[in-house]
Amino acid sequence: MRKLMIVIFAFAATSLFAQQDFSKVEIKVQKVAGTVYMLTGAGGNIGVSSGDDGIVIVDDQFAPLAPKIREALHGITAKPIKFILNTHYHGDHTGGNAIFGHDGTIIAQENVRARLAAGSTARGNATPPAPKDALPVITFNDRATIHVNGEDIRAVHFPHGHTDGDSIIFFVQSNVVHMGDDFFNGMYPFVDTENGGSVRGMLAAVDKVLSTMPDDAKVIPGHGPLSDKAGLRAFAEVLRGTTKAVADALAAGKTLDQMKAENILAPWDSWGKGFIKTDAWLATLVSEAKKP
Repeated sequence: MRKLMIVIFAFAATSLFAQQDFSKVEIKVQKVAGTVYMLTGAGGNIGVSSGDDGIVIVDDQFAPLAPKIREALHGITAKPIKFILNTHYHGDHTGGNAIFGHDGTIIAQENVRARLAAGSTARGNATPPAPKDALPVITFNDRATIHVNGEDIRAVHFPHGHTDGDSIIFFVQSNVVHMGDDFFNGMYPFVDTENGGSVRGMLAAVDKVLSTMPDDAKVIPGHGPLSDKAGLRAFAEVLRGTTKAVADALAAGKTLDQMKAENILAPWDSWGKGFIKTDAWLATLVSEAKKP
């Protein structure tokens, strides 16, 4: 029964994203700095801290990829997984929870557990409640710190960005930040407005991190290639610039259809080639701008 529940949860977790043949997905390992590595495959980028104390992973993609993720981790170290941190509740970041949760302790902001336990709907796709094995065992409100591998791994809650349960992860000694889905590198972000997300909150989170981040820090985005402070700043300027373009158009009395026809987001055209296309991003901005 437990395996059946994992399969059901894994299938539902993919509903928000393009269905894939996971057998063709390759998990790639990239050294970032210090104890930290980044794993890419399908879904959200995985952060890894590896050292004498064991492994901490940040997010775990989709359940069908767990064997490949485990094999990639074995290529880094033979040490066991001790902790799993979830940056937010979406299935491309938590789909492996029910599997890796038997290796280590799952930790997340309390809204992540609540949304996983209750089930959710986003972009017209319903995800049923997650099985017990997939739920975070330890939750926190504002922040939590794991002290392993000579590293202070700080999970800090930034509310109302990508979702209402976002955590940004700071690997202090390694000078690395995992932004979760508050940073889509080179593409427009998905903002889950149905589950507490907002463009304003996302920009506020990014600006806050930029104001405290060392200039030479490495940045792991939720999606896209490894980045740095300049890359994160470029993302902030896209959020800021497109928001202003929409605000100016609304002030001029233009409708969403008119904005599309006039292609008011043309200066940022290259950012509309990812999961969220330009028209979808424009609609998100217009909808938010009209809220009180």
